[in-house]
Amino acid sequence: MTMQFVKVATVHDLESGKGMVVVVKGTRVAIFNCAGTYYAIKGTCPHMGGELGEGLLEGEIVTCPWHGWQFNVRTGKNPESEVVGVRTFEVKVEGEDILLGV
Repeated sequence: MTMQFVKVATVHDLESGKGMVVVVKGTRVAIFNCAGTYYAIKGTCPHMGGELGEGLLEGEIVTCPWHGWQFNVRTGKNPESEVVGVRTFEVKVEGEDILLGV
């Protein structure tokens, strides 16, 4: 099956060091701008469903706003436990459009 890329935002929608939540084909996805490089992970924390796109981003680590669980936005992994993680999504920037691979 070929991956399809869907426009979810523009580069102007997401300032550096911030995240946002988008819904693509019924899935909540958190997109982050890490100094001009964009990453996307599953938008809900596996712990209690907190919105990861609303969490504090420090470098490549986002902290869930509900209970402080952390994930690397590039790999989806928890920095302290290799068995805890969230799905990652491929992101492309074409012109000013941010596209998500689904």
